[in-house]
Amino acid sequence: MREAGKAFLYELLETPGPSGYEQPVQARVRSYAAAFADSVVTDVHGNVVVGVNDGGAPRVMLAGHGDQIGFMVQHIDDDGFISFSGIGGHDATVLIGQRVRVWTQGGSVQGVIARKAIHLLSAEERAKVSEIHTLWIDIGAKDGDEARARTQVGDPVTFELGVTDLLDDNIASPGTDNRVGVWVAMEAARRVAEADAQAAVFAVSTVQEEIGTRGAQTAAYAVRPDVGIAVDVNHATDVPGADAKRYGDVKLGSGPVVVRGPNINPRVFDLVVAAADAEAMPVQIVAHPGPTPTDARALQVAREGVATGLIKIPNRYMHSTVEVVNLRDVEQAAALLAAFIMSLTAESDFTP
Repeated sequence: MREAGKAFLYELLETPGPSGYEQPVQARVRSYAAAFADSVVTDVHGNVVVGVNDGGAPRVMLAGHGDQIGFMVQHIDDDGFISFSGIGGHDATVLIGQRVRVWTQGGSVQGVIARKAIHLLSAEERAKVSEIHTLWIDIGAKDGDEARARTQVGDPVTFELGVTDLLDDNIASPGTDNRVGVWVAMEAARRVAEADAQAAVFAVSTVQEEIGTRGAQTAAYAVRPDVGIAVDVNHATDVPGADAKRYGDVKLGSGPVVVRGPNINPRVFDLVVAAADAEAMPVQIVAHPGPTPTDARALQVAREGVATGLIKIPNRYMHSTVEVVNLRDVEQAAALLAAFIMSLTAESDFTP
């Protein structure tokens, strides 16, 4: 991975952007894309649409969602403790003891997610699985007045952001879902910008995927793509206890995942796999029997319908503070998408 691209990926992973509050990460995308794009447009919802060869054909939309899971301040009590709700899906059992930041109009405020110490829990309380509404955020305020002076109801909250470099080109971060998808979409568009493509490419950092693929729906309506490829993350099953028979045989470092199923146009799938074969790129195939919980489900049914594909990055420990991905998989996904796009012509037919 070239240094400028790696720096951009790490910037994305260190920038807050829970669903509904994606403005900081979208600003990063606009700044980066300005160096190679023919157009950069931000719509009323916050989707950032990066155009390359805007007048070409066919029109290809790449969608990587820029939002991440997070929390929202719901209540501040008179002792200064903050009750919160989840934005997107959370496993409450991994929240206790996590460091967080509350993102306020005056800047960020550090805090920790807590509950009573185990010594103070009754036997009945210890036996219960924690739920978000029983936890709180402690920002160290002496009372409710001090807490309310620093934050307010509706402020977004994220895990403490950052990147941990692991062995074998693996990294861990709270935001790999789905900042790696944004990076892949933008990097593929950058590579196409350096080549002589017939297709028009619109790489979109979509908003609000984690609460219902809402940004992809509106962005696809405006872009009017002939082909739409969503880029997201996929559960890696190379960990203890994971069931490959149920979720597919997916390993970190073995290449990007290409999805098959009714959410996927079969011609697009065949062309993506053919592009991988032509470039001797490793891919992993996963089946999904219905609409996927990704931007692909919104792309497929936009306007009169879009020929849809789905590329995914193997990801361990999804929706946690230690989501692990492999940088080779990330870069290969961008190279695969660029090769696929370069194989398209104005005469390409996606009718099944």
